[in-house]
Amino acid sequence: MATDANGLSPGLRVLRPDDWDKWYDTLLRGFGGVPESAEERELWRSLTEHDRSLGIWDGEECVGTAGAFSFRLTVPGGASLPVAGVTMVSVAATHRRRGLLTSMMRRQLDDVRAWGEPLAVLTASEPAIYGRFGYGNATLSLAAEIDTTRVGLSVPDGTDGVGVRYAVPADVLDVCEALYARLVPARPGMLARRPGWERLGVLDPESEREGASPLQCVLAERDGETVGYARFRVKPEWELSGSNGTVIVEDVVALDPAADAALWRFLFGIDLTSKVTVRSRPVDDAWQYLVSDQRRCHPWFRDSLYVRPVEVGAALEARTYQTPVDVVFEVEDSFCPWNAGRWRLTGDPKGASCERTTDAADVALSVRELGAAYLGGVSLASLAAAGRVREIRRGALAEASLGFGTTVPPWLPHGF
Repeated sequence: MATDANGLSPGLRVLRPDDWDKWYDTLLRGFGGVPESAEERELWRSLTEHDRSLGIWDGEECVGTAGAFSFRLTVPGGASLPVAGVTMVSVAATHRRRGLLTSMMRRQLDDVRAWGEPLAVLTASEPAIYGRFGYGNATLSLAAEIDTTRVGLSVPDGTDGVGVRYAVPADVLDVCEALYARLVPARPGMLARRPGWERLGVLDPESEREGASPLQCVLAERDGETVGYARFRVKPEWELSGSNGTVIVEDVVALDPAADAALWRFLFGIDLTSKVTVRSRPVDDAWQYLVSDQRRCHPWFRDSLYVRPVEVGAALEARTYQTPVDVVFEVEDSFCPWNAGRWRLTGDPKGASCERTTDAADVALSVRELGAAYLGGVSLASLAAAGRVREIRRGALAEASLGFGTTVPPWLPHGF
């Protein structure tokens, strides 16, 4: 498929509502072609923002897809920043290596800039793809498989004052979403969700249970107030020696340490199970400091949220810095050249400004590394040790690296 002088495919256009089914079927085929349940399909239909979604068409055939959800992202300092949640990206196998992905990324980032959103974010099915478009891995998530027959918990004072009761997940959806919303401002990387997104947490197609139970839910309560919840599945398994079931944790949300410990104690103690598996948890998840033996929890980490500054000045001004910073960055950005050049960042815990400057550069880096460091989960010093960031003025790297850090590691609670 040919492209025009701007590199755009002539079949590239904003998604029309009537084309959604064909567009979505192209996306599913790109991810293996496994059909989804009617419930899943209707949820994604309702969440798709047509005016923020793109398709590439070869005649009547859809051969490329890309979307952008509207989120607000918590950034260091607690501000909530409008971002484009890039999603649903695919190119038909019949149309590879023709520049279609680049064409969609070009149009999408131009659109994000026009929408006034300083950041684009995504989770990557293939991490190697998005670096060339300026996305840097900004957060990690924790996974673990915990041997609960040999790992105990030491819970904090007040845990015994928290009760745990079962609830039907769909019946307490509003309560759980309200608890989640209370935590969003406290941690960088968390997403403030538009109405409808809460349904994702209770989506429970049988095809994805892999032999486990339907989704279960418990509420943590104290003095008549709900202070936390957990969603999970149980996968029964029997051996000659007896039961060997697994608790598969989907969500744990708690307002304080005692509520959190009460929920984990419940999950560790479910009858006829010997393992608890967790995925996509924050790297500082508190249960790690309650267990008797971290080694038998088999923790491991995975890349999670990728961040792309679309407007460098606005993005750097939107967050605060834990120590005073006055640094000139030389930013390389060949894909969004309006970001390229020198920017003076002046900031502290109260606020920041970031403006164009002709002053000499102190630190040089690409927009990809700036995105990786933006939420404070990846240090500029670590990137410099890998040769990805270059210090020009002695001492500037330490100053910037300390300033960009956060007391709470960033965390993306779910994909999109």
